[in-house]
Amino acid sequence: MIYPTRRAIAVSVAGACLALVVAAIAPPLWTIGFLGIAAVACLLAVDVLLSPRARMLKIDDYAPAQAFIGRPTGIDFDVSFPDRPNIAIESRLQANALLQVHQGHQGHSFELDPHRRGQGEVQALWLRWRGPLGFVWNQHVHDVSRNIPIIPDTKTVEEQAIKLLVRDNLFGAKAQIDKGEGAEFDALREFQPGMDTRSIDWKQTARHRSLLSKEFRTEKNNSIIFAIDTGRLMCEPVNGGIARLDHALNAALLMTFVSLKLGDRVGFFGFDAKPHLKTGVVSGAQSFHLLRQLTAQFDYTNEETNYTLGLTELANHLDRRTLIVVFTDFADTTSAELMLANLGTLLKRHLVVFIAFRDDELEEFINASPEDAEDVTKAVIADNLLKERERVISQLQHMGILVVDAPTDRIGISLINQYLTVKRRNLL
Repeated sequence: MIYPTRRAIAVSVAGACLALVVAAIAPPLWTIGFLGIAAVACLLAVDVLLSPRARMLKIDDYAPAQAFIGRPTGIDFDVSFPDRPNIAIESRLQANALLQVHQGHQGHSFELDPHRRGQGEVQALWLRWRGPLGFVWNQHVHDVSRNIPIIPDTKTVEEQAIKLLVRDNLFGAKAQIDKGEGAEFDALREFQPGMDTRSIDWKQTARHRSLLSKEFRTEKNNSIIFAIDTGRLMCEPVNGGIARLDHALNAALLMTFVSLKLGDRVGFFGFDAKPHLKTGVVSGAQSFHLLRQLTAQFDYTNEETNYTLGLTELANHLDRRTLIVVFTDFADTTSAELMLANLGTLLKRHLVVFIAFRDDELEEFINASPEDAEDVTKAVIADNLLKERERVISQLQHMGILVVDAPTDRIGISLINQYLTVKRRNLL
């Protein structure tokens, strides 16, 4: 596309004004105005002919493989005319609604600011440059079509997980990295002061006439499935304007990092009105990045959650006893009835951990000092909703489901503590 610059417009306007003045002063010379118009047209044509063509452009892009929510990331383009390096080129970047683009400070660099998870797309790079005379703009749209998955920020997740592994090492000393508090017998060793007296093997002690204790090997290769509800209630923003779904994924990824490090197998299962993501279980610390990439497929929806279809499909998908971590939410006891019934079905073969999201807004209504009748009404309604929530949580616990009840910003740490307790008690 070619269009005139401000210089061309200014020259054209000045020429038109001069022609009017000449026509007013000397009417017989009014045809001089046509000569001015022809001169400007010739300058425009010459500038177009002397301008470098779009096909001469050399464009290289350096795009990130992925982006993280709340963490801006850069994308750079190397744009030039190899034969005419002095040509100044301006650029703008076009992306879809999930990526907010900010112009960089130098060259053709841009900053991508992801706001929501999903499939971000850098669509096109808009370029323009002036002709040598400065009378025309040459514009070119370079098709980029680069998909950039937007995933939760796992840098903080990995840092927290590493701290937890160092602080609460399930395997014991470095010289015994496979030893732990599991139930699988590994070896006998001489009892040393400070060791747990419950580990003493009295029969072997009597036989060898030396105080011996049992060592156990920590169980590995357990299956863990994160069943994540992506329905309407889970997509509502809560703490800090972040959706419950994103808090759930951050907590799931934190536990995924720890679980893979400890030798267990991990998979994801997503559902709302129907199941939509089944990853299968993978093992090895190197699989963390694969699972992190797959979380971009958990999209926000307005669908009502179908627990019967979702959890039944999950149960049919599992062929061995599994630790199932359920991330979901409920509005009242009525809407929780189907959830309770289907979770009870899962309990027949599997161990279930239920994540209860605390509603900070309801607690603020209760704790706030009322100033008018509307505040009192809000506090009463909030208190009734919290009582219903506590009633459902109590039912879950009576069924034998392990409940993690914590503020949204502490769910990840609380879930890890529950997971380590499951490992120690050999519940799987």
